[in-house]
Amino acid sequence: MSIVTNSIYNNDIINETVEYFLKRKFSTYTEMKFTYAVMNKRNPSDFFAISNYPDEWTSIYKSNDYQYIDPVVITSLNTILPFPWDDNIMINANLKLSKVFSIGKKYEIINGYTFVLHDNLNNLATLSILIDKENEIIIKEDIERDKDKLQMLLILAHDKLTNLYRDINAVTLKNNKKNEELFSKRENDVLYWSSMGKTYKEITLILGIKLTTVKFHMGNAVKKLGVINAKQAIRLSTEMKLIKPA
Repeated sequence: MSIVTNSIYNNDIINETVEYFLKRKFSTYTEMKFTYAVMNKRNPSDFFAISNYPDEWTSIYKSNDYQYIDPVVITSLNTILPFPWDDNIMINANLKLSKVFSIGKKYEIINGYTFVLHDNLNNLATLSILIDKENEIIIKEDIERDKDKLQMLLILAHDKLTNLYRDINAVTLKNNKKNEELFSKRENDVLYWSSMGKTYKEITLILGIKLTTVKFHMGNAVKKLGVINAKQAIRLSTEMKLIKPA
């Protein structure tokens, strides 16, 4: 799994949260390769993707800014409906032979299905599923059966991404303005001592509170930051300098 970003979506913890969400949802399918991508329609260089396509391919795609010439992206910009694609998409879209498909053949990226979403932030979001020769029949059956679910998965993943970034930007703004504290004193203390490498049991002795109380305050911090677990809460709050010395 790889994350590609040349955009405002550059927070590792949030990106890993969305990556985990997609990975978990796709785990019910048989070795399905997918790419969730977001591109600003006004500035295509602002590009973000989470993919389990071959790492070498995603690296080539990013370094060459292939979103500018990718027939799948170009087709997605002009539709709101999901669509299948292969070499013929270049003919149907009146496009010259694309480098994307020429190089993609080396990695067997020549046949797939893409779901499309245009959001209120002027982004194009897509969920592309690779249909490889080895699992072609199974994948096509899965897509045909679960079209509605896969379209909803794109919506949910994109909603999670944009909401987490919206919330974290709001937290940053609030912290910069210092209008109010994000964490309560106890939440801050638990985060602080955790960031110093103390275990929950050690924190109970330092703060003179019960283990369940330590876990309760850490749980609140996790919810406020919109992350998955305590480890990510500690990392994010440390990076954003949200924790005050106890």
